[in-house]
Amino acid sequence: MTETPRLPGLTLADADWLVASALAVGAERGFPPLAVAVIDVSGAVIVLRRADGGMPMTSRIAVAKARTALLSLQPSGQINLPGPIVDSIQHLHDGDFIPFAGGVLITDNGVVLGAAGASGAHAIEDEEAVQTATDRWHEYRSRTD
Repeated sequence: MTETPRLPGLTLADADWLVASALAVGAERGFPPLAVAVIDVSGAVIVLRRADGGMPMTSRIAVAKARTALLSLQPSGQINLPGPIVDSIQHLHDGDFIPFAGGVLITDNGVVLGAAGASGAHAIEDEEAVQTATDRWHEYRSRTD
C-alpha cells in the first residue's frame, strides 16, 4: 500500500495547541469571546473553534484573516492597499481577504507552515491573541525538540 502524501507544515496537534492557546490568551486578557482558526499552507482549515458566547460571523472572519495573512505573506493588519485593489482581491478570493489585524503567519526558520486568524474582539486584540499563541507555540516547540 502506498503512503498518502501530506502537505508540509502544521499537524493537527500543532493547530489544536495554537487555537487553545489563543482562546486562553483572549480569556486571560478579558477580550470578548473569540473565534480562532488555524489553516494549512493551502488555505484549508485545520482547526476552527469559537468561544462560548461568540458571534457566529466571527468564525468566518477568523478564517478569512488567516487566509489573508497566507495570501499576502504578512500579518493581515499590515496590508496597505487602495480600496479598489482590496475589492478586486476580495472578489477573486470569495471575500476571504480582510486587510484588518487578526491574521498572522506561522513560520519556522522563514518557512511558512500555515496561518492563524482570530475575530470577535477589537482587531488589535484579535491579533494579540494569535500572535501571543504563536510566540508561545515557538517557545513550547523549542523546549520539546
